[in-house]
This record gives sequence, structure tokens and C-alpha cells, in this order.
Amino acid sequence: MTATDLTYAIGFLFAGILMALICNLLLLSFSQTLGIRNKNDVTVRWSNQSKPSLGGVSFFVVFVFSAIAIETVTMSGNIFHDNHYLGLFFAGGLAFVMGLADDAYNTKPLFKLAAQIFCGLILVYTDTIIDLFHFPALDAIFTVVWVVLIMNSLNMLDNMDGITGTTVLFILLSAFFGGIVMHGWEMDLWSLTLLSMIGGVIGFLRYNVHPSRLFMGDAGSQFIGLFVAFVAVHNLWNAPSEVNMPSWSAIVLVLITFTPAAVDTLTVVINRLKKGKSPMVGGKDHTTHHLVYSGKSDFQVWLVFVLVGAISFGLSLLIIWHIKGGVVWPLPMFLIFFLVVFYFLYRNTLRYPEKK
Repeated sequence: MTATDLTYAIGFLFAGILMALICNLLLLSFSQTLGIRNKNDVTVRWSNQSKPSLGGVSFFVVFVFSAIAIETVTMSGNIFHDNHYLGLFFAGGLAFVMGLADDAYNTKPLFKLAAQIFCGLILVYTDTIIDLFHFPALDAIFTVVWVVLIMNSLNMLDNMDGITGTTVLFILLSAFFGGIVMHGWEMDLWSLTLLSMIGGVIGFLRYNVHPSRLFMGDAGSQFIGLFVAFVAVHNLWNAPSEVNMPSWSAIVLVLITFTPAAVDTLTVVINRLKKGKSPMVGGKDHTTHHLVYSGKSDFQVWLVFVLVGAISFGLSLLIIWHIKGGVVWPLPMFLIFFLVVFYFLYRNTLRYPEKK
């Protein structure tokens, strides 16, 4: 890494942090009611306080800023000539607008699902496809399912201060440093965009960690969900195929990287189906909520997810290192971590049931 590369890296990271801090501060200053939904609704919302729920707008602002900065500061040429980036930009824009509409009007679930599917189709059309089955049609379908799954999973996880933002931060760090492990440092479009978004998430968490001053909102969870789904395809899902490693190694890598979100979503789906309830209806039955029922404070729950996310991050880099080296036999053992986390968090939901 040259001194110029390091300067760009630090600059884009801190610019993302600064833009997020300024954006969220302006949102807080502009109106105490901007973006507030479900006021005094404590059936779905964990917090019984009404707070602005447009904090995630800063994600999209940082994303657009990074595009402008890459074009003007690095003089790397027209980034929209990159088909993958073009797909990310338009799918991300659609996800953001759809989330914004849901924050404002509480849109119907089928509308959200249709928009999420269309986001996935945009990525597929612009050649962002998970190379898992090595059959184009199956890979395309799986990619769309992946996009919808992650957009909904992160939206469901956004149920307590700092949880989704922290989970996303460690996933983006895994994608960024995983790319370095696979290819070495490259000051390219993807590295700078990732650094900006990592900074944007850090800046958002300044206002979202307990006690939070604002919520992410659907505008944030839908856009960041789309962005995370994209970078996972770009830097994680397709990493094994680059070095002719078996496809199942990609499943291990992604499952470990997404452990906090995957465990929470799986736990909620299982428990709701057992009760005959729809998995898509909100409630206070997430792993985070049950940790509070067990006696932990909101801040302590956040620390639990910080720990799980940090371990997931470290293990994901170790998995990528094995993949790059062509070593597959240790990879199934990494699944023990996922199973342990799932066992303890799921068991906790049974020991400390939801309080009415």
C-alpha cells in the first residue's frame, strides 16, 4: 500500500463518518417528529419513546457522497461504466425509496416484497449473481432469494438500539478485509465505497447505540440490507469460485459472517411457526428481547451482539485465508460457532418467554 492509497483509505473512511454525523445531527435538529411512526405503539416497538426513525437516511447520503467523491477526487473515470456498480446504484435507490415510503405511509407487505424482488432482479440483470450451483437460472433465482432474505432479516433485526448497525458493521468489515486477504490491497471503486459505508455506519451508531437518539427506519434497513446483500455476493459468496474451491465453502463463509442476523431470524421464524403466527408480523420475541427478559439491560444485549459480531468477523477472515490457500478440511468445524450461538440464544428464548 502506497502513502497515496493510505491517504485515500483514511480519507474516505473518516469522510463517511463525518457525513453520517452531520446528516443525523441535522435530522435531529430539524424536527423532533420527522419520520416518527407508530407513536406510543409499544406492541411492536421495543422502545416506548417516540424518536425520529430516519437515521438510516445517512446511509444513502454517504453512498451518494462516495460515488461523487470517487468520480472527482480519484479521477478513476465514469464509475457507471461498471455494470455491477450501475446495478447497485439503481437497486439501492429503489430500496431506499421503498423504505422511505414505508416509513411515511406504512406500505403493505406485498408492495415491499415486490420492490425487494425487483431489487434482486436489477442485480441479476447487471451480472451480480451468486455462483453457487453453476447453472445460470438457478444461480439467478438464488441471488434474488438472497437479496429478499437479507433485506428482511436486517429489517427484523432492527428491533433494539445499536443491534442492526453493529451487525452490519462487522459484516462490512468482513467483506472489506476479506477482499484484502483474497486480492491484497486495491484502491479501487469497491474498496473506497466499502470504506465510506463502514464510516457511515460508525457515524450512525454514534446516535443509535443505547440510549439511542434516533432509529434506523425502513429507509435505512432496506437500503443497507440491499448494500450488504450486494457486497456479500461480490466479496464473500463468489470468493471460493475465484480459486476453484467447492461451493459449500461459500455457504460456511457466509453463514459464519452473518451469524448474528441468521441466528435471530432463524429463532424468530421457528418460534412463531410453533405458535402458528406469521414470521413476518412484528413482535417482541427476538433473541435481543429474550436476553432482556433474562435480566440483561439493553446496553448489555448490545455488548453480546458486539462480541458475537466480532468473533464472526475474525472467523470469517480465517475461513477466507483457508479458502485462498486451498485448504477445505477445517471449514466444517467453523460451523460449531454458529451452532453454539444458535443453541444459547434459542435456548434463552425458551427459558425466558415473551412478557405480555
